Amino acid sequence: MWDIVRSIFPYAIAYTIPLLITALGGLFSERSGVVNIGLEGMMVVGSFTSALTISSLYPIMGNSAIWVGLLASMVLTALFSLLHAFASINLNANQIISGTAINMIAGALTVFFARNITGSGNIRIVTGLLRKNIPLLHRIPIIGKLFFTQTYATTWLVLLILLISWYVLYKTPFGLRLRACGEHPQAADAAGVNVYFMRYLGVSISGAFAGLGGAVILVTYSGEFNGSVAGLGFLALASLIFGQWKPLGILASTFFFGFASTVANVSQVVPALSNIPGLILKAFPYVVTLIALVLFSRRSQAPRAIGEPFDQGKR
Repeated sequence: MWDIVRSIFPYAIAYTIPLLITALGGLFSERSGVVNIGLEGMMVVGSFTSALTISSLYPIMGNSAIWVGLLASMVLTALFSLLHAFASINLNANQIISGTAINMIAGALTVFFARNITGSGNIRIVTGLLRKNIPLLHRIPIIGKLFFTQTYATTWLVLLILLISWYVLYKTPFGLRLRACGEHPQAADAAGVNVYFMRYLGVSISGAFAGLGGAVILVTYSGEFNGSVAGLGFLALASLIFGQWKPLGILASTFFFGFASTVANVSQVVPALSNIPGLILKAFPYVVTLIALVLFSRRSQAPRAIGEPFDQGKR
C-alpha cells in the first residue's frame, strides 16, 4: 500500500496545484461578491497564452521563456476577465450567464487563433518544467519521499501564493474591504469603500490565478494546448464550495479531488487498481464531487451578497 501511495503522490500533487491556484482565484472573485463560473474558460486562455508565448520565445530565451509564459498567462487572462467584470458589475448581468459566455468565448477564440497560427488548433511547447529534488529535505524519512522528491517549481510558487492569499484576506485592510464587499456591500459603501473597484480587482485576481492554473497544466504534465482543460475549472469551482470559501479549506478539498482524479488516471498502470473497471474509476472524482456538494450544501457559508448586483444608490 505504501508503495502505491508513494508512486501516485507526485502525480497527485502535480494535478492538485492547478486546481488549487484556480480555486484561489475563484475565492477572490466570490469573496468580493461576483460569482465566477468562467474559471474553465480563463484556464483555457491562460493555457493558450503560455503555449504561444513559450513556443515563440523559446528559440531566443531558452528555458527562461517558460517563466515569461507563466507571467504572460496571468496578465492576459486578468485582462480577459474584465469582460466578466464589466458585464456583472456595470451592466448588472446575470453572473451565471456571463460566466457561461466566458467559457464559450474562451474556447472558441483560442482554438480559432491556434488554427490560424499552427493550422491544427494545437500548440505544442518544446519543453516544460523539470522535476527536481529539494536539497536535504528530500532525505527526510517518509515526508521527504512524498513532498520534496521530484517536485515542480510551480508547486512551491502556488503554495507561497496560498499563504500570501490567506494573509491578505484575513490580516490586511484590503482583505477586510474585499470580504465586506461580498458580505455587506451597502455597509462597505457607507464606510467609504469603492465596491465597484474592489469587485473589479477581485475578478481580475481571479482571472490571473485561473490563467496561471491553465499555464501550470501546460508546463508540467500536458505540454500542449488543445483548447481544453478537461473540466478542471468546474472541478476547481466545486473545490471552492467544498472548501467553504476559505484558503485552507480549498487546499484540503483540491488535494482530495486531485488525488481521486490521479487514482483514476493511473489506475491501469497500478496492479492493485487494474482489476477495478476503468469507467468506475474515471467517474469516481465527479461522483464524489456531487455527493460532497449535496452533503455540505446545508452548511455552506457562502458570502451573503454573492451574485447580487450592487446599486450604489440603495442603502
